[in-house]
Amino acid sequence: MRVVVADDNPVVRAGLTALLSGRPDIVVVAEAADGREACEAARELRPDVVLLDVRMPGVDGISALPYLVRIAPVVMLTYSRESEIVRESLRRGAGGYLVHGEFTADQLITAVRDTNHGGAHFTRTAAGALLAQVRQDADRGAGREGAGREGAGLPEGLGGAEASDGNLAQGSISSREQPASPADEVGWPQELSAISPHLLSRLQSNVGQSSSAGWPGGRAAVPDRSRFPLSAREAEIMDLIASGMNNQQIAATCFISEKTVKNHINRIFAKLHSTSRSEAAAKWLGTAWDQG
Repeated sequence: MRVVVADDNPVVRAGLTALLSGRPDIVVVAEAADGREACEAARELRPDVVLLDVRMPGVDGISALPYLVRIAPVVMLTYSRESEIVRESLRRGAGGYLVHGEFTADQLITAVRDTNHGGAHFTRTAAGALLAQVRQDADRGAGREGAGREGAGLPEGLGGAEASDGNLAQGSISSREQPASPADEVGWPQELSAISPHLLSRLQSNVGQSSSAGWPGGRAAVPDRSRFPLSAREAEIMDLIASGMNNQQIAATCFISEKTVKNHINRIFAKLHSTSRSEAAAKWLGTAWDQG
């Protein structure tokens, strides 16, 4: 099984590589220090599984996730335990979410192997966030009052913020959250929660649908894009635009020049009848007011 490890901390990368490579059925084919390197490695090496950190300089894990999941299953492996990050990772296609300090070495190996076979694993913090989302969706569906959404979005600096000078964003959030202290872990078993692929798909759909609150009549979790006659390459670039990447990041991810990216974007805007990135992204994601 071929694995790519993406984490900006070289000590963490080295430890994960040593741990995984110590198993006869696993080989780490590449290490990456940010999301862009992870995308480049995945595109070139076609791994079976990607282990992806959240907070990294340049292209963070949340921004790289939509591209990576089109190549291989991705497990988020991070110190970030905020519920909105867990939910956004799931919405963007993550097949698992493991928080450092909440699993053993053997449990990590099991999670990687299961992910390669279509399974999914979440540590207690991530599982708690998903459970809260399911309960919130149930409350909303039952029409209960006061079942407000938790968190309006991702913490500042995550998910594809574009640098004002047009260059790659240089990590608005550079420090990690520290893992909980041993005292904080008292009473919590260090074990992974495994869920079936079918349940994962339903959870991903539920998380996607949760963002429809406040829109007239709601919106579908998967927008209808059949009316947008984009080529495969244009659709790929539109996905990256919607994830928040700027032209330089898209060019690096797709191994094309910025001029080529601009040409693609001009054609995309014409086909989507849009005049800005935000308008095109809204139509592509199904969040535009006028969908007809």
